[in-house]
Amino acid sequence: MKVLHLIDSGGLYGAEKVLLALVKEQQRQGLEPMILSAGSPDIAEKAIEAEAVRLGLPVKPWRMRPGLNMGETRKILDWAKAQGFTLLHSHGYKFNILLALQRRNTKGFATITTLHGYVHARRYSKMWVYELLDRWAIRTFDAVVLVGEAMKSEIGGSKRLQRTARVILNGLDVEGLQKKAETPLDARLLAFCQKHTPLIVGVGRLSREKGFDILLEAFPELKRHYPEAGLLIVGEGNQRLILEGLVESLGIEECVLMPGFTDTIPSLLRCAAVLAMPSRTEGLPVTLLEAMSIGTPIVASAVGAIPQTLSQGKGGRVIEEVTAGTLSDELQVVLSDETGAQARANWAKEEVAGNFSATAMADQYQVVYQGIQHS
Repeated sequence: MKVLHLIDSGGLYGAEKVLLALVKEQQRQGLEPMILSAGSPDIAEKAIEAEAVRLGLPVKPWRMRPGLNMGETRKILDWAKAQGFTLLHSHGYKFNILLALQRRNTKGFATITTLHGYVHARRYSKMWVYELLDRWAIRTFDAVVLVGEAMKSEIGGSKRLQRTARVILNGLDVEGLQKKAETPLDARLLAFCQKHTPLIVGVGRLSREKGFDILLEAFPELKRHYPEAGLLIVGEGNQRLILEGLVESLGIEECVLMPGFTDTIPSLLRCAAVLAMPSRTEGLPVTLLEAMSIGTPIVASAVGAIPQTLSQGKGGRVIEEVTAGTLSDELQVVLSDETGAQARANWAKEEVAGNFSATAMADQYQVVYQGIQHS
């Protein structure tokens, strides 16, 4: 079976890591997967493309004008047919919408999309419009995969979606993750980690739904109890200037670092005292699974699949209503109770090894693939 994975990636975050782990496992299964990575013409190489090359995975960079580029989408479909692909697997709203609009030209392909999560954009914003279009577009696919049970409420109750939607939990390449956690940090990150104890880490796009503004507002109170504490927020996004302004207004410039994107997140998680995840919305965050696998204590908001994944607190502290005050309190609970934190971390590590492997994820996808190809 030849599978073409379609993605327009903005970094190397959760969806990209899941896709890379899936493709690696699909090769082991005997499938012939390929990642088609779309991007604007001015981008030389995307992070997902570089990582795919490093892992020895098949990737096809495809440069195209941004937006709803129908002409280039048709070229992709023609190329896919010429290459013998029989199944198109979309990862993200861009290709969901483009494939839906090109439905007449996708005949002959089985189609599937994985919903990695919605951002709940501001009403009438450009992203809000794309989310509306996406909710329409996914109804045209042969199968829709959600990464957590909680996402069922996100997609509406149409009869077709009830028939085509199913849940497949994200999976990790645990062995590869453990190897990557041994990668040395660059000099700047290493110096920051060595200077600050305890180290709090946040990982994700610098966007409103990740709640990093709440994390920054919680940090001064934590510093009052732990004067040498440091906060490292890893990622890039459209909220950078807002967050940097907040750091300055709170007077915490000396103990907060926002280095942008780094591919040494597993190594950082190994150094961290706590992973803080105060998200306003999530699916099943891969960073959560990575922290669980590495054994990093976790404080996270009760959104998406997070409470279920942490078994309502067995694997980490879960906050029902995240504010600067509740987040600071929960971080202090973890830091002041090393025995409890370690017990939760041990449970989480075993949970990932048993239930969130890339092999289990790929096996479930293959069942879905076979079902839609033979329907």
